Amino acid sequence: MKNSSSPSQATGKQQCRLTNLYFSLLMFAILCAGGVVFFAYRRNWPALLLWLLLLPCARWAGLRLSPLTSKWKGQGSVDDKLPSNVNKAHVEVTFYSHNGCPFCPIVKRRLEALQKERGFTLTKIDLTTRPQLAESRRIKSVPVVEVGKERLIGNATTEQLAQLIAGAQASEPCLLV
Repeated sequence: MKNSSSPSQATGKQQCRLTNLYFSLLMFAILCAGGVVFFAYRRNWPALLLWLLLLPCARWAGLRLSPLTSKWKGQGSVDDKLPSNVNKAHVEVTFYSHNGCPFCPIVKRRLEALQKERGFTLTKIDLTTRPQLAESRRIKSVPVVEVGKERLIGNATTEQLAQLIAGAQASEPCLLV
């Protein structure tokens, strides 16, 4: 299976290592539980309620704002390049994501828009609660777009996604009816 993670195929720095994502989920759970125990022990119910509301909101905001700040963090821009032509594609595309990855929603939106134009089959798999699947598929970073034996790892433009899908369609054998 070919992994396309070079800058010509995808932005190498714009991917999330699954080990880091699972670690951040663990740390978030520990921080959340620690705050609950602390505020409950001190019987500070307003602070506990505020903690339970603001902590998830802060995590969500950090994830959603991350693509906007990726250029400043040295991860590069998340600007999109649109394909020059659009052809129908009769292939199956599998998209692997994790809910803690800021680049996964971007690639997912691009794939869904491309699917409307090209008509391919899109299967979305969330690896957040399925680490054994990631391990069995040898996925170490997300987002991953898989078409046949080809993989695109990391944030990809619509043009790169269209090239991957077109390449897989060209390599499929033609069936004459």
